[in-house]
Amino acid sequence: MIPLDKLYEGKAKIVYPTERLDELRIVFKDDATAGDGAKRATLPGKGQLNAAISAALFRMVEEEGVPTHFVRSDGPDAMIVRKLKMVPVEVVVRNLAAGSLVRRLGLQTGATLRRPILEHNLKNDALHDPWVNATHVEALGIASAAELAEADDMAMRVNQALEPALAARGLILVDFKLEFGRDTHGAMRLGDEISCDTCRFWDSVSRTPLDKDRFRQDLGGVVEAYREVWRRLLGEDGEGA
Repeated sequence: MIPLDKLYEGKAKIVYPTERLDELRIVFKDDATAGDGAKRATLPGKGQLNAAISAALFRMVEEEGVPTHFVRSDGPDAMIVRKLKMVPVEVVVRNLAAGSLVRRLGLQTGATLRRPILEHNLKNDALHDPWVNATHVEALGIASAAELAEADDMAMRVNQALEPALAARGLILVDFKLEFGRDTHGAMRLGDEISCDTCRFWDSVSRTPLDKDRFRQDLGGVVEAYREVWRRLLGEDGEGA
């Protein structure tokens, strides 16, 4: 394959074109950031683990009928994906109280919620991804009401697929962020990644975080925690749970 110049580099991933116009190559970086980039580190092995975890979880939700942009893994730290026109809204699903929900509403971390909560953030680094509701999204022309409703429905289907599957592996799916976009045929698909960078995973017994909170909160053992999630998803040899 002829090397191609990168299209975009973010905090955690680099996006490259491929020889197919409808596909991209995403490389997962070892970089870790928190606090809108105020805190930074390089964690060797993190990129490979997030690539493997994302691939496993994309396959898991596709088996439950949720279409994604994932095509195949491409080396230890990369994947080939379908090109999407992204909807610039992050959809957050919360099963337990944690993170900003605790700070905003004065809840106890880990508090049970009567039902999963859906939230939306505008995908805009310069504005620090501000919270928006459905009327903001429609009034500002960010997405149509129908598009947002479709993304919300898919997000809930992802939750319904992953929560019991992860519970069977000793993991609590506390909350997670998803991004969606339309493929070249106009179909809505789950994009971006599903990894320890974008989800909160807790051990179901100790309720110890096994995700990016270990970096945010200076708990240490970040790569080791990501590797434990990978081990539970794929098995010790990486060939299946």
